[in-house]
Amino acid sequence: MTTAKRDTYTPETLLSVAVQVFNERGYDGTSMEHLSKAAGISKSSIYHHVAGKEELLQRAVSRALDELFTVLAEPGAIRGRAVERVEYVTRRTVEVLVAELPYVTLLLRVRGNTRTERWALERRREFDHQVAELLKAAAAEGDLRADVDIRLATRLLFGMVNSLVEWYRPHPGTTPDQLADAVVSMALDGLRTAR
Repeated sequence: MTTAKRDTYTPETLLSVAVQVFNERGYDGTSMEHLSKAAGISKSSIYHHVAGKEELLQRAVSRALDELFTVLAEPGAIRGRAVERVEYVTRRTVEVLVAELPYVTLLLRVRGNTRTERWALERRREFDHQVAELLKAAAAEGDLRADVDIRLATRLLFGMVNSLVEWYRPHPGTTPDQLADAVVSMALDGLRTAR
């Protein structure tokens, strides 16, 4: 991580730097000194905006979680056949991951060592539960195979989506829509009933 020298900064740019450092060093391996060097500002300047690194973590994982839960409230996630809603939520989750890649990466790496991390893990479980309910409804409507365990299907589906943080890097050859199409096709084609 190179040290940036900034004349001015905002809470948003500070958050962006913190997320980058947390993703590189791990949250537990990051000190306020690491953050101040990366931001090119003094530790006291950081404390002017936040109480400490856990507040930065809270803001970062909240940003990712807020975006994911927003998806569940969108019309495509609450109207129509359940299988269409599953497809919509899967597609939009990929889009959120791509748009908020550093923030979602951090969210997926929290392990429960702090109050904020435990809160984030609980919110992730809540999101997964709501998606599992959609998959269950799609199976009950006869659109998804009844022989597939819904909990397993949910874990496999989001295991595929979440793995994107490990290898996906934006490049001109693949658009977020193409990536979402591929995930939806691979994941849901194996779960759909033949019609």
